[in-house]
Amino acid sequence: MNIGEMFGSMGLVGLSVMVCLVGLSIYSGTVILDKARRFRAAANQSSQFVPVLGRCLREGKLQDAVNQARHHEKSHVARVIGEGITEASNGCGAHPDLVARVLERSTARTMADMKKGLGALATIGSTAPFIGLFGTIVGIVHAFQGIAESGSGGVAAVSGGIAEALVATALGILVAIPAVMAFNHFVGRLERFHVEMDTSAAELVDFFHRRARGAHATAR
Repeated sequence: MNIGEMFGSMGLVGLSVMVCLVGLSIYSGTVILDKARRFRAAANQSSQFVPVLGRCLREGKLQDAVNQARHHEKSHVARVIGEGITEASNGCGAHPDLVARVLERSTARTMADMKKGLGALATIGSTAPFIGLFGTIVGIVHAFQGIAESGSGGVAAVSGGIAEALVATALGILVAIPAVMAFNHFVGRLERFHVEMDTSAAELVDFFHRRARGAHATAR
């Protein structure tokens, strides 16, 4: 029995399971490729932005830091720092504690944005094997129906159902493994991104603390 004959002999339920798993595989692959592209761009641009940020803070050139953040718009670090400096310049008077809260909110928003799609990967990774198992059960039922209809347990009577069951099992596992592996990989990268954002945010807050102490000493 070839693949075409197997799919042709499937019932509506078994065929629906296969279509569902194929659809989940396509969606999972799309999310994985999109996240890989976005995370790679974020990592590359952040590695370029962080040294520039350090130089701008040492020289006290906040506007240059903002301009560089806009230039590296795909960088998670640049997004957080750019929002922090802009808010400090516009609304909170550059008070270090207020700047720190602005940076915390910006980091939380950036993390939430970067996590989009990962929940779907986790769901696919955990549910695809069970969908495949359901397809397996449907295939076994189909095999028993073949036995009942033929009145014998020959290979011809059960081959279609057994093939359907095995393909459903294999497809469920095949869909789940890349989704789980990609999810764990992206979660690990997000943790590193979070550390990078926190480190750069702390560097910016330290800059405002130093500037506040200098202004206080000058006033005295």
